[in-house]
Amino acid sequence: MEYLYIIQQTLVWIITIFWVYQLSISLCSLIKLKDKPILKEKNNRFMAIIPAHNEENVIGNLVESLKKQNYPKELYDIYVIADNCTDSTAEIARNLGAIVYERFDEEHKTKGYALNWFLKQKIEENAQYDAFCVFDADNIVDVDFLKNMNKKLCQGEDVVQGYRDIKNPTDSWVSAGYALFYWTMNRFYHLARYNIGLSPLINGTGFMVRFDVIKPDGWDTKTLTEDIEFSLKRIIKGRRLGWARDAIVYDEQPVGFKQSWSQRARWTVGHIQCLKEYTKPLAVAVKDKKTVMNFDGLLYILGSIPMFVLTLILLTMNFVIYAGNGMTSIDLVVNILRYLIPTFLLPIGTAIIIMLLDKKPIKPMIKGLLCYPLFLGSWLLINFVCLFKRQTKWEKIEHTRSIKIDDVGTKEMVQQEIK
Repeated sequence: MEYLYIIQQTLVWIITIFWVYQLSISLCSLIKLKDKPILKEKNNRFMAIIPAHNEENVIGNLVESLKKQNYPKELYDIYVIADNCTDSTAEIARNLGAIVYERFDEEHKTKGYALNWFLKQKIEENAQYDAFCVFDADNIVDVDFLKNMNKKLCQGEDVVQGYRDIKNPTDSWVSAGYALFYWTMNRFYHLARYNIGLSPLINGTGFMVRFDVIKPDGWDTKTLTEDIEFSLKRIIKGRRLGWARDAIVYDEQPVGFKQSWSQRARWTVGHIQCLKEYTKPLAVAVKDKKTVMNFDGLLYILGSIPMFVLTLILLTMNFVIYAGNGMTSIDLVVNILRYLIPTFLLPIGTAIIIMLLDKKPIKPMIKGLLCYPLFLGSWLLINFVCLFKRQTKWEKIEHTRSIKIDDVGTKEMVQQEIK
């Protein structure tokens, strides 16, 4: 029992130090820094790239929002990769003025494969673009997105994540959970790290990459989370990613729990793939480069599944130790509640703080706030299931909502609840 107690205390210290570090970094989101200077004033030329698989219900709204950009129209082109489409996605996009590339490959359907296929062609053509931005088909884009990304290019940034907002946060407790999670990540992860010279991460959609960055190897990713993989590869090389708070993209999230489970399970499996592939290179980079940025990248990948497993082990050991000391069932329940109650309340409190800081209305999100611990708790269950059963087949998330950029407004949260 003495050895169990020593191991338990060691785990407590490891987990505590990890979360104290994360909290300390998060507080850096409150720092207000001066804007970076412009190194070279220029209106850069962009590709807006939209990988899409059977997205006839939503592709039109995204293309229309891109056509309304507050940026010279001759300096950007809209490309739609109609990936294994059997509906009218390609036709709708063409009719709205997008340049459509149709791709058919039944064995390689993920966004990573579609991007690599498309970008290889543009590299071979030596296409005259300075940078490209990637969007999901269900997105709608703020009118100043390209303008603000252009500013980042002029400041010397070469890979930049935009602000990922949600266009349907009040549809259900599930979509509300996504919204609260992404708002928290936007401020406490991406902004906080950007403020102190660490690296944010690419976050699935609404990001910009200088074209020269991918010319040597193309978009070479192999996991289900190509965004995280691309980010980690940059960090391993010692290259920091950027963050653009004013480059806003609105994303549609699943409303039903079943779809949400499938999507988040795929993300968890992708994280496990990245863990296997990039933990060692990240550790080597920490040793060779000796930078906090590389160390922070290593902690990110270790902070997902490994930290979850350590926490499960700690909880199991607590149960064994308390049971071995002859504690009654009531004592054990009280001890468990001592952990569960703060764990339940902390996410709600954190989300409210985020919403107050970012001036987002709280009243429409009351139901989502109350259910937020359930949303995060279900993610822990997903992580546990994926430790033993990993589904690597990509499954499409159906998008049926027709929300236009004018419905969202610019730089504001959706406040009306659409039934």
